[in-house]
Amino acid sequence: MKKSPVPLLQNGLRADGRAPDQMREVNIAVGVVSNADGSAVVSYGLTTAVAAVYGPREAHPRHLALPDRGIMRVRYHMAPFSTKDERKSPTPSRREIEISKVLREALEPAVVLEQYPRSRIDVFIEILQADGSTRVASLTAASLALADAGIYMRDLVIGVSVGLVENTVVLDLNGLEDQYGEGDLPVGYMPNLRRFTLLQLDGAWTREKFLEAVGLAVKGAEYVYQKARDALKNKYMSIAEEIYGR
Repeated sequence: MKKSPVPLLQNGLRADGRAPDQMREVNIAVGVVSNADGSAVVSYGLTTAVAAVYGPREAHPRHLALPDRGIMRVRYHMAPFSTKDERKSPTPSRREIEISKVLREALEPAVVLEQYPRSRIDVFIEILQADGSTRVASLTAASLALADAGIYMRDLVIGVSVGLVENTVVLDLNGLEDQYGEGDLPVGYMPNLRRFTLLQLDGAWTREKFLEAVGLAVKGAEYVYQKARDALKNKYMSIAEEIYGR
């Protein structure tokens, strides 16, 4: 394991000054892409993901359509300018293709696809800035964009990351912790239903640390969930004011 250029944990605080159980600043807005049926932008600290949803619409090619449910396609992509390193290629990498599949599988339990037979829903996610936890910020953004599009959903899916840094469980990994920590646990959680839709484990964890991490993930997801609900409510309150406030 590579050594971090700065201490990841010192005097009980992380390199960015947070406590182990503290999220970075979370900012959420919906309805940010005017030509999409639904959209959202989510920031966890410096990590920023924007998602746009198109559909439901008729599935093409037609032989892929399902008679009893809709299909959902998800594309995750990191903008060439999203990282501090050398500019990444605009073509999809193997990692982006893998994350696209992971995100689709994490979103599907929340979407009532049975309401959309022979239809498809397209979800496009763009990482504008990457500083750790990009897949979980993307998951939250995509879930909110689906809700903004009026897609039937059982619950929002909130993404949070938990990691292991110097044998301490920490919430919401930043880029340094993501790169130099001993473990990583991206989580997708539906707070109202209390169900997990994503649980990936990387690194060596004891049973006790894993259980602690899951509990911390739930705490973080419930915090983000409230912010997500507020963002949706604020959008529709502003629409109501425009219609009835005249």
